[in-house]
Amino acid sequence: MVDPSHASPSTESGRRRQAPAARPSDDTRVAIEIRDLVARGAMAEARERFAELVALHQRRAVRIAYQYLRDAADADEAVQDAFLKVFSHIGSYRDAWPFEVWFTRILINGCLDRRKARVRRDRRFAPAEEASPADEARPTFSSGPPLNPEAQLLARERQARLAGAIDQLDGRQRTVFMLCHYGDCTPREVSAMTGLNESTVRVHLFRAARKLRGLLGGKPEKAGTPGAIDRPEKP
Repeated sequence: MVDPSHASPSTESGRRRQAPAARPSDDTRVAIEIRDLVARGAMAEARERFAELVALHQRRAVRIAYQYLRDAADADEAVQDAFLKVFSHIGSYRDAWPFEVWFTRILINGCLDRRKARVRRDRRFAPAEEASPADEARPTFSSGPPLNPEAQLLARERQARLAGAIDQLDGRQRTVFMLCHYGDCTPREVSAMTGLNESTVRVHLFRAARKLRGLLGGKPEKAGTPGAIDRPEKP
């Protein structure tokens, strides 16, 4: 047995480098418990606990889905599909991934599949007459007191301008921007979701913000000078 008082410097430095394991977040802990309940066949209790995860992530998930699909009904369906897929595949969940990251990847993949299906459908059928921004319904998940008609029109026009500008971003820039600004994700979380390096995520976020400033009529930041655009209004 090695006397701790005679431990070598390399051993001591190795001990200092060992950081305590990060404590899982509340939703990750609940997901682990649900996985174990399903493994034991306690499905009724598992469904009851899963309602906690739905309550924690519902609003944020709908916000993300809406930014991909731009239709409140489609966004609601995409979120419900994502929750169903998560519950049916909870046995494959590994707690090395935070639950929020795992769930968001499933949600985004579902939204992208829906967008592809919509494009294929639109190619088969002639598009219906497009509605003006003033005719678009306000997303069903918005909160707060109702706006007066003039304020509603201005809000819809502002949302339409921002949506059009975001659609002009490059694919990765658009994904990174939406996850950070609408999904409230950190660059580290976006890195885990997308497989991009965290530094690359930050570069995409900066370039997306700079391009949006230009598209929306603001003064774009000079290259190499980080800046932030006003945080987009969440639906």
